[in-house]
Amino acid sequence: MYKDITIYDLARELNLSAATISRALKDHPAINKNTKKRIVEKAEEMGYRSNNFASNLRKQKSHTIGVMVHELNSNFITSVLAGIEKITTIANYDLIIGHSSELSAKEIANANNLFHKRVDGLIAALSFDTENMDHYEPFFERNIPVVFFDRVEESSKGTKVIIDNYKAGYEATQHLIEQGCKRIVHTTSNLKRNVYTLRYHGYLAALKDNGIHFDESLLFVNDLKKESCIACANEIAAMDPLPDGIFTTNDLTAALCIQVLKEKGIRIPEDIAVVGFNNDTISIIIEPKLTTINYPGMDIGEVAATHLVKQLQGGNGTNNTNSIVLKSELIIRESSLKRDKIQK
Repeated sequence: MYKDITIYDLARELNLSAATISRALKDHPAINKNTKKRIVEKAEEMGYRSNNFASNLRKQKSHTIGVMVHELNSNFITSVLAGIEKITTIANYDLIIGHSSELSAKEIANANNLFHKRVDGLIAALSFDTENMDHYEPFFERNIPVVFFDRVEESSKGTKVIIDNYKAGYEATQHLIEQGCKRIVHTTSNLKRNVYTLRYHGYLAALKDNGIHFDESLLFVNDLKKESCIACANEIAAMDPLPDGIFTTNDLTAALCIQVLKEKGIRIPEDIAVVGFNNDTISIIIEPKLTTINYPGMDIGEVAATHLVKQLQGGNGTNNTNSIVLKSELIIRESSLKRDKIQK
């Protein structure tokens, strides 16, 4: 049977004390360089593995950080995870990732699982249908810091890393209005979530400031799945009169709308101008290239992880409940520019 090699096995092989072996493997300066070299070589030869679990248990630290995301097939989430990993690697933390699949029940189960795995801290984005924050209370009660990003409950405990979604929604709609659009569709998702409701309110404010009446028939709310987005695009194509602008809450929806509308002979942007959200890779692949809001996922991940690590190292726990607002920007491409506007 396979048996883990221990420092006592190394000590017996090298005729040294277990204490000397332990210090050498931790690169203690008191151990002679040649002795340290002998120990490291013997450890490699015998297949010794450091028992971080036991060490962490003694220190009451796991050196792991939990990350809760609502989906994995998203360029934005991938960018956020890359930003988190960049910072946590430097700080010598491992990651455990939980995936809610947009279901609050799975989010709750994952939160409980991460809590019982004794993560030192948690970075989380809420699912579509999460209605309360009770499953995060055990973290707060144990003074385990939590940083929320993107989809957050702004009145909850914990640091929040977000963009100004209201401003982004306003700028996207204002841009379409400046292109001459007056019948502007807004496709979005669960308006209980901060990201969607704030973009929606920005859309409404831009319409109001330009004297454009809000037409409820131009608002489409769905789950943002491919099938729902295609159905939404077909509904838009069948409208009479046609809208002259679309502001979508993500780039996949925008790209699918463009594809469906073009197949039906509707010209983009001459007939309908389109603005997306996120600046995913698809925004520069679709034809015409997509005007979109740049949502800096990498930056959000880095900032979220940096603040969590600072709280862990500084012992601030859950006292930090501020919101950190990062900059977003409108990137103008061909999908929203009316031809006469380009000529000018």
